[in-house]
Amino acid sequence: MMVYARLSAMDLTSSAASSFPSQQSPLLFPLAGPPKLRLVLVPCVPPQQDGPKPPDAKREEPPRDWKSKGSRQLSHWSRARAIRYGRRIHRPSSPANSFDTKSRLTAADATSPEALASLLLQSDDEDEADITNGGKAIYMVSDGTGWTAEYTVNAALGQFEHCLINRACAVQTHIFSGVEDEERLLEVIKQAAMEGALVLYTLADPNMAESANQACQLWGVQCANILAPTTAAIATHLGVNPSGIPRGKAPLTKEYFRRIDAIEFTMKHDDGALPQNLHRADIVLVGVSRTGKTPLSIYLAQKGYKVSNVPVVMGVPLPPYLFEVDQDKIFGLTINPVVLQAIRKARVKTLGFSGNSSTNYSRMDHVKEELEHCSRIFAQNPRWPVIEVTGKAIEETAAVVVRTYHDRKQKHWIPRISKRY
Repeated sequence: MMVYARLSAMDLTSSAASSFPSQQSPLLFPLAGPPKLRLVLVPCVPPQQDGPKPPDAKREEPPRDWKSKGSRQLSHWSRARAIRYGRRIHRPSSPANSFDTKSRLTAADATSPEALASLLLQSDDEDEADITNGGKAIYMVSDGTGWTAEYTVNAALGQFEHCLINRACAVQTHIFSGVEDEERLLEVIKQAAMEGALVLYTLADPNMAESANQACQLWGVQCANILAPTTAAIATHLGVNPSGIPRGKAPLTKEYFRRIDAIEFTMKHDDGALPQNLHRADIVLVGVSRTGKTPLSIYLAQKGYKVSNVPVVMGVPLPPYLFEVDQDKIFGLTINPVVLQAIRKARVKTLGFSGNSSTNYSRMDHVKEELEHCSRIFAQNPRWPVIEVTGKAIEETAAVVVRTYHDRKQKHWIPRISKRY
């Protein structure tokens, strides 16, 4: 059986495209020898010598404005930053490459399909080498924001930090969010086939997920459906079929507005502001300066918890409202003095103070004295769990806070002594 390859005019340079009768019609030619993996092959009807243009021929559309971005947590290379700012999927050729391609096309016989195919495959090989030098690509495709895919991939890549640090197995991760129609989905997968990328998708619509799976199989792209196993397990457990509606299209719920209220409350009650409203908070964080109270508060607020944080400053009494509210929702934060001093030194430098400044904010003796003062306050309030934040990510500290908060709310047994986590 004769196999034909179809290349649209946009895949050629202007000089090459002008050698053919029309740039709007697809170019069809037979390939000699086995096809290479870099060239996407589709079965086509052999071109007719005479007759009108086939009715299914479509005019090339202008490039779409993609909702694509690079993952801020996972990518640190220039290509990820380019995609983050909405760059078109098909890579533009550099001036040098365009010149070389043009000269080779002029020298080659444009009427020879074999010569043209060889030239295009050479260009693909050069692009592949350039991409490989930057790391292997991982595409995250989502019909929503892409957060689920990003966090999942981030957690999975954490198992490969031993080789990511020295870039022995470097990767480039790209997020394509808001992919809501099959045409855009197929364009992304086609680009993944060109780059040899891994495609991980979170598509709620089962038809879209099936289309992604079939396209990846057709073009030889390694892929995985992140949502499918968990959704299927929950459906079996509940005995109810999933809706298949992307979360971005779902109606706004009370839970959504509750999270918005929590974020607004937390921002207004940061760093000891409005202590008279502590009774309205779900969680109250207490600790010395630079123990991560504010970022932890914002993270918890995004989970729907109203959080206030109160700084501990020597010579400044704590607000009396702190001791009038439910003591089970107060959490203390502490940190290693050496680490705290390093953080404060960086803070002082950021604020523009010189190293010989008279401030004792980052002096070790003052740091230790402040932490000891804070420890005495914690000892006087044994119902406050104390969390050691040294070496912990915000997510880890938040997990301890949320677990303890719900244990107390559900009346689980908690020792009535100060406990460090």
